[in-house]
Amino acid sequence: MRRASVALLVASVTSSGVAFGAAPDTSYGRIDGDLAVAGGLGTTFGPRGSRASAEMRGRYMQTVGVFATYEDGPLLGSKAEPVRVLATGLELRPLFLARWLRGWELGSPVLDLAIDSLGLELGASFAEPEGRAFGSRAGLQAGLGIEVPLFGRATGLYLGVHGGARWSDTALAGSVAGPADRAGYLSLTLGWQQIFGAHVVDAGDRAP
Repeated sequence: MRRASVALLVASVTSSGVAFGAAPDTSYGRIDGDLAVAGGLGTTFGPRGSRASAEMRGRYMQTVGVFATYEDGPLLGSKAEPVRVLATGLELRPLFLARWLRGWELGSPVLDLAIDSLGLELGASFAEPEGRAFGSRAGLQAGLGIEVPLFGRATGLYLGVHGGARWSDTALAGSVAGPADRAGYLSLTLGWQQIFGAHVVDAGDRAP
């Protein structure tokens, strides 16, 4: 009787393990942690030339986060206008949790991760027009971004595409003197994203 009970228990655990193992990870590593940090290098294309660019991004649950980007034309020997730009702001990715919780994944890691990376960006920009001081043109930046994971996992290399428009404070007031006041941009970036198990919510809920 004991042997039969043990055999039944082992068979039950084994079958459960097989069933669990057969279920694919449709989050592709996105829920391995609640905090993601990404950084990359690339090129930003705009009026009169291109600028070398660098970015840093932090995200919570792949849904909401912050970003900072820096662009420098002289590093490429470019005549881009504006010469340099620093931008920072907020990023919102509305698709991941809505699709994943409803099981609307398509089954392709690269495609699912790319779709869910579609983000809305809104922030402030600080531009350096030719012959002026860095940051002398402060204004508004609005854009969209998407990232294609080269490894098919949330942690790993990605190719990022971000584009939008910038308006200086004078452009918002109705006066445009050139590209430093109002211009579009398109950035191509090769970067790395790392998922961390920061457990921000749990830490905040803990009693002292």
